[in-house]
Amino acid sequence: MSEVATSTSVEELLEPYRSELTGYCYRMLGSAFEAEDAVQDTFVRAWRSFERFEGRSALRTWLYRIATNVCLSMLTSAQRRVRPMDLGPAASGDATHPGEPRPDEIWTGPAPDDRVLPERADPAEVIAGRESVRLAFVAALQHLPPRQRAVLILREVLAWSAQEVAELLDTSVASVNSALQRARATLAAADTRGDVRRPLDDEQRALLARYVRAFEAYDLTALAALLHEDATLSMPPMPLWLRGPRDITTWMAGTGRGCRGSRLVPVLANGQPAFAQYRPDPDGPGHGAWALVVLDISAGRITRLNYFLDTDRLFPLFGLPDRLEEGAGEAEQAGQLPQAGVAAVDHEPPAVPSRRQP
Repeated sequence: MSEVATSTSVEELLEPYRSELTGYCYRMLGSAFEAEDAVQDTFVRAWRSFERFEGRSALRTWLYRIATNVCLSMLTSAQRRVRPMDLGPAASGDATHPGEPRPDEIWTGPAPDDRVLPERADPAEVIAGRESVRLAFVAALQHLPPRQRAVLILREVLAWSAQEVAELLDTSVASVNSALQRARATLAAADTRGDVRRPLDDEQRALLARYVRAFEAYDLTALAALLHEDATLSMPPMPLWLRGPRDITTWMAGTGRGCRGSRLVPVLANGQPAFAQYRPDPDGPGHGAWALVVLDISAGRITRLNYFLDTDRLFPLFGLPDRLEEGAGEAEQAGQLPQAGVAAVDHEPPAVPSRRQP
């Protein structure tokens, strides 16, 4: 077999695992960008050593071993990824500045569903997959030491046996069980609540439709009524975060009032309802990219408004244009925007890249 044929054959064998490996690396690393880099490194290592793969384990197991080692190596010198609420107390809604932006490398970020959630036929597996890429869960994972993180994901998310995990990590079953127990205790103290349903049920569809109407009309009274009493708003890379409907809407009416007149476009992120936010362009017609907004919903209320302002990187990752132009027709709009399941909020945005705080 020629070198080209061999390369093509190996790539065809590896490619079906890309999505699930990206999801695994995303949970490990807390960044969709680093996850894709890790998977690419995994595939390069697998391709280079494929002739030495003796088949004593399944190809999938072998790839997970390589991916785990890649992630553990990346985490050796990396700073733990956080959310703004990990850095200090909530700010007042009267705050006049969101603080200086912190480096992108410190934040737990969002991920497109189609990059991290492989297609599953079993509805139970679909729900479990969405739950395990929710922002709150991925953020909580970042509080675990790297090997505990790997153990918990492999055991609890991917349903590997303790023996399989022990073999992958070159350790004992007793060590795996001990690491899992400690990891569970850490996660038990974290707030990872949220409803995971898709297709969305009628209650969630109605809630999201009311959210879109309230936000686009900038009706802050209506918006406050949709928020849980302990709802939070955060906006990486800015460190400021807010808690409670009063402070959130006070901020939006004051420092964040530049978002008045924004448009929301449904997207799929982290198994959760999400929107691309476009703010009015101050220099002319149309709307410019402002934020990716990922929502947490629990018990019929919005519990978290997660704004991510790095649109220069995030919008291309999600296949989003950087602008919404005024007056573009529906056909043009349909060609610009990704097809998002959350579009079922019965919202028809105007046609759909410039910054920066909500």
